[in-house]
Amino acid sequence: MAKKRYIQAINDGLFEEMARDPKIVLFGEDVEISMFGDTQGLLARFGPERVRNTPISEATLTGMAVGAAASGYRVVLHMMFSNFLYTGMDAIANQMAKLRLMTGGQMALPITVLAGYGGGRSSAAQHSDSPHPLLMNLGGLNVLMPTAPVDAKGLLKTALRGDNPCFFLEGGGRGMETGEVPDEDYTIPFGQARVLREGRDVTLVAIGTMVKPAMAAAKALEAKGIDVELLDPRTLVPLDEDGIVASVVRTGRLVVVDEARERCGAASHIAAVVAERAFAHLKAAPKRLTVPNVGMPYAPNAERVLIPNAASITAAVAAVLGRPLPVEDGA
Repeated sequence: MAKKRYIQAINDGLFEEMARDPKIVLFGEDVEISMFGDTQGLLARFGPERVRNTPISEATLTGMAVGAAASGYRVVLHMMFSNFLYTGMDAIANQMAKLRLMTGGQMALPITVLAGYGGGRSSAAQHSDSPHPLLMNLGGLNVLMPTAPVDAKGLLKTALRGDNPCFFLEGGGRGMETGEVPDEDYTIPFGQARVLREGRDVTLVAIGTMVKPAMAAAKALEAKGIDVELLDPRTLVPLDEDGIVASVVRTGRLVVVDEARERCGAASHIAAVVAERAFAHLKAAPKRLTVPNVGMPYAPNAERVLIPNAASITAAVAAVLGRPLPVEDGA
């Protein structure tokens, strides 16, 4: 088992699956030069018949993906930044999400859309969104947000072998994270959260890029005598509701941290699920820690204030426990 970077694990998964299945094709914006590194070397290995750069026209790209998948190909569409999903939304919302239903299951749509999300890189408002709540709301789409290299590769392989459209969202600026990845072929099923730390005092659900600061917060809280159970959902559609609820039944408290905006977000959905299914076990109201309902600013100092960090997560957990702590900026 070797240690690999997050982006390298994704790249390895693409290499292995494209070698395994000649029906997999990859296209998108700048996939040949691979600005993120996840498609590096694929053109040289598989040639221009299967790996193609495209014009900057997201509405065309998403329509192409639907057409190619309906014609028997297994499509990997790289949209670069997840904000660009907005300009390709017609085919996403009206075709990808609905055609299996509207054809009575006769049409398979094996499409995997890759896109980077989130702030932290001073990419400004039009390149820093975390739009997974929008995708969750459409119905008919799988939404994957792995954070560990092992999960990134395993979930990507599952997506590429399935017959439903999947959105594989890569944490922006987190491509250098490392972790152990098995040498042998493996897949990871959707809808199974990973328990990163077991604890008895509070359940902390960290989505995507929030896992790393949540882990730092859990360690800081441990030093203060607070025992945090940390969960990484890994996939938001399907969501491991049973695993999250079971954790809250044990701890009696819930904090959800997400890089998406507060209003109608994934954190709200998870909090609502827990309120409906585990209300009698709650010792305090669930708490959400998210980005405010504003666009992400360009200035690094302003951006840093908006994104939850280890200090703000630590304070949120302590508040749910009735032990409020001051938030230290930049922790």
